[in-house]
Amino acid sequence: MTHTFDSKKTILVVDDTPDNLALIFALLNPYYKVKIANSGEKALQLITQGERPDLILLDIMMPGMDGYQVLSHIKSMQDAELLPVIFLTAMNSNEDEEKGLQLGAVDYITKPISPPLLLARVKNHLQLKTQSDWLRDQNAYLDNEVKLRTAEVMAIQDVTILAMASLAETRDNETGNHIRRTQNYVKALALQLQQHPRFNQYLTDQQIEILYKSAPLHDIGKVGIPDRILLKPGKFTPDEFEIMKTHAVLGYNAIAHAEQQLSTPVDFLSCAKEIALSHQEKWDGSGYPHALKGDEIPVSARLMAVADVYDALISRRVYKEGMPHEKAVSIIRDGRGQHFDPDITDAFLAIHEEFYAIATRFGDSDKELEDKAATLAKFAPPSDKQQD
Repeated sequence: MTHTFDSKKTILVVDDTPDNLALIFALLNPYYKVKIANSGEKALQLITQGERPDLILLDIMMPGMDGYQVLSHIKSMQDAELLPVIFLTAMNSNEDEEKGLQLGAVDYITKPISPPLLLARVKNHLQLKTQSDWLRDQNAYLDNEVKLRTAEVMAIQDVTILAMASLAETRDNETGNHIRRTQNYVKALALQLQQHPRFNQYLTDQQIEILYKSAPLHDIGKVGIPDRILLKPGKFTPDEFEIMKTHAVLGYNAIAHAEQQLSTPVDFLSCAKEIALSHQEKWDGSGYPHALKGDEIPVSARLMAVADVYDALISRRVYKEGMPHEKAVSIIRDGRGQHFDPDITDAFLAIHEEFYAIATRFGDSDKELEDKAATLAKFAPPSDKQQD
């Protein structure tokens, strides 16, 4: 198949002999845009300061900087290392050719040149460069598309998580900012423990991000609790409390069902299942739903336990005022080794001021509390007794 020459392509010819430059210029000029340089230094100047050529014909034996040195400099330049370079030289030993190809030349043509051979090789290498550039552009385009689609999927995932979590919160006494606070508490604790010998293998950067994304689903199971219990402003009866405790299993089952529908494991859903099921477990085994004890409780759930309790203590609700930060810290300190993992408790105590800063940044406004109270008043059963 015959290929046409492309007059838009630029060839840089580098040779210190004027007759050679004139000969090659005359040969190539009818078909390409030709630039010439009579030294290696001039060639590098044209490459770095002017329009990049599409191919370089490079002599080896030149005073000052020889062709091998010029090629080495080209290969070290950003965005120039892929320029095809053909050595065009009187040095015709196998060792010379091997050295040139090892340095990165795409071809090696010895003088005296054969015009048809030179034109054919130049054309072939320009076609290869065009194909290579196209593939590189396609790969860059595809990489960018993958990044865009991944970002879209992650954004949809994040919105879905928050939507599901917010749905649960609308049926509870919490406000939407509870979600933001608890996920930031969990992340802060995880970062504090990242170098701890008990947790460093688990708390990778990727896992901490998964924890952050999963945390909002910790109370998703409350969607399945009847309004007469969930919205009750007074204390639960023993039977009501047993029903309330089922929210942990309900949340786990809901997430597990969603995971089954995907037919593929999803890291953040696996973590969300752990948190939903076990964040009410206690270090001493007195929690629910399975009375897990110590390290039987997943790390994710142990982190959430501290975050959730702290937020419950300091937050205002429609039925109570928030507890002062110092008192909440004292209660969590007292729960060390009973309610909470001792090392996670120590991490909380080391950064409790950061917890306070998060609580302040995502605090509930008076309007949010008033709106929540109005919403709950529509559905809550009558009672004059507030829940402790």
